[in-house]
This record gives sequence, structure tokens and C-alpha cells, in this order.
Amino acid sequence: MPDPTPSQPADVHEWVSFQDPDEQRTWVFDVTFLTSPWTCIFGNGCKGVLTEAAPELVQGCCSYGAHFVDDADRKRVEVAAKRLTDDQWQFRREAKKRGGPVKVNKAGETVSRLVDDACIFLNRPGFPAGPGCALHQAAAAEGESFIGWKPEVCWQLPLRRQDETDDHGHVTSTVREWKRRDWGEGGHDFHWWCTESPDAFVGHEPVYASLRDELVELTGEVPYALLVDHLVEREVQARTHGAVAFLPHPTLRHR
Repeated sequence: MPDPTPSQPADVHEWVSFQDPDEQRTWVFDVTFLTSPWTCIFGNGCKGVLTEAAPELVQGCCSYGAHFVDDADRKRVEVAAKRLTDDQWQFRREAKKRGGPVKVNKAGETVSRLVDDACIFLNRPGFPAGPGCALHQAAAAEGESFIGWKPEVCWQLPLRRQDETDDHGHVTSTVREWKRRDWGEGGHDFHWWCTESPDAFVGHEPVYASLRDELVELTGEVPYALLVDHLVEREVQARTHGAVAFLPHPTLRHR
């Protein structure tokens, strides 16, 4: 006979959905992740996405380069790359020698080139500007948002938006945390992944606040505002009634 009280699945999340007021779209949000204290710990304990922990390399999730989603994504990055100087980008001359920082791989995918087994845009330890994405660092130096400089997949991580259209043309857009599976088969070989590690859940504000700009870019101002209104109201109601507002992230429940 089946177990009448099966154990709870390990990766349980809470979700909220609502209709977009301006278009034929339903938004579905991963409340569990968006209300968690996850924060990027690049260079501050991040173990990277190789098959073994390698915090000393300071590569974060840049080891495999970026896949561009379309021509607009590629062109935006190429334009940004032309703004970089030798002082900002360790491999600027290497990129020029190779015909640019972007190529088409054997599978026909448009990707950033790699240098020494990591993205060509990644400055390494020992470079005067410090380790990290040259595009990200330059955007900060110019007082601009890195969203306009970096490949889409890079500025979105660890968020992921997926759109599905039904037979009637209605779109369901899901915004959730990026999982190992989203990297393809290789993701299961990672020694470490940040949304699974309590090391990264040390932020001082919820993800929906800390990643506001990224979420607005993914959803638009109106859907984001509706989401925040809902979450804030939930928090107020929970404090008023002495209840827990949201389902904690599995990483925090199981540590």
C-alpha cells in the first residue's frame, strides 16, 4: 500500500499569479525566492560553477561564457565592449586579435569567447581593476546600469523568466529562481550552485527589493508594482496577526 503520509518534497515553493492589466498575460511569481534574503556573493565566498569548489579563481558563474538570446542582445554587448579601455578590460587586445569578443560556436550558438577557460569579459585576480566582469565594472564606473551593458543571461541571473503561449494567444510568464537544470545537462555537474547554498542567503533585504531593477526590466513597472503591493500587504497582515508571512526558501528550511 502507498504511504498515506508521504514526506514533503524537498523543493517546495510558494507562488502568486495575477492578470496583467494592460495585455493578455498572466504573471506567475516565485514568492519563496523573491522574499528570501538571497544575495550575490561573487568574490565573497562564491565557490563558482565548476566540478570542484574554486573560490580562489573568482569566476562566479562566468566560467562558461554567455549565450546571447538574439541579435539585439549581441549588438548591445558589442557596442558596450567598444567603450572599454585596456585599464578596464584585461583581454581587450586579445578580443581584438580574435576578431571580437563574440563568436558562433560549433552548435551554431552565438556566445562570448573564452580565454583560459572562462568568459573573455572576466577580469582575473591580479588585474589592476580587480576581478569581475569588465562590462559590469565599467557600467558602475560610468554611473550606468549594468543591464544596458551585459548579456541578458548575465544580468538576469539568478532570475529566469519563461513565457508560454496557449492556443488562444494568452501568455503565461513565470518569473522564478534559476535552477541547475536551466544550465542544461552540465548544471548537474556543478559542485556548488548559489540558490541551493545557505552561504548566499545572507542579504539584508528580500530579493524583490535588492533585484528591483532586474525585475522591472523583466516584467515592466506595472506588474512589478502589483507584485510589491501584494507582498507588502502580506507582510503587514502577518505582523498584525503574528503569523509567518511567506514560506521560507528550501535552502533555509533544510540547513
